[in-house]
Amino acid sequence: MARQDDDEDRLVAMRLRVVRRSVGLSQRELARRAGVGSGTISQIESLSLKPSVSVLKRILDAVPMDLATFFSFDLSADQAQVFRRADHVNIGAPGIRYLLLAAQRPGRAIQMLHEFYEPSTSSGRHVLSHAGEECGIVVSGTLEVTIGDEVNVLHPGDGYYFNSSLPHRFRNIGTTVCEVVSACTPPSF
Repeated sequence: MARQDDDEDRLVAMRLRVVRRSVGLSQRELARRAGVGSGTISQIESLSLKPSVSVLKRILDAVPMDLATFFSFDLSADQAQVFRRADHVNIGAPGIRYLLLAAQRPGRAIQMLHEFYEPSTSSGRHVLSHAGEECGIVVSGTLEVTIGDEVNVLHPGDGYYFNSSLPHRFRNIGTTVCEVVSACTPPSF
């Protein structure tokens, strides 16, 4: 039983280190944000302190990350530097494919999408708005981009870059599939 407890403690320490590094925080900064002692994170990561569930939850709330995600994300994904097409996760809706790169990687600082809009599809009836910045480039097809009150039609090679807090919407006004490669930071999904 002690061996299993040691393995579980090592796993918690390793996962915490991966999460902390993936969001770019020092041990001291994460401790400050979580409201725990300045040496707490170091002690957990070095296996000299086993955190209670409530302490671990406080630490993860500072990231933010829930306990279920913490215990279920694929640790090997944090080490991956190359992702094959089959690894991308489709987070789109009918008529739209949003292939998310590195979806399995916890604490991503950037969101990268390979987008495909069928003719006459859009990002939705309502405009989007969220914190951060986003940019993209049209690979093929025609994309109508609405940012605030401004409407632009983009063709292959055209791109956009704007503050994501501005109301925005994307729509394929062409007769063929529109392909876009985009990035957003911080990730909105």
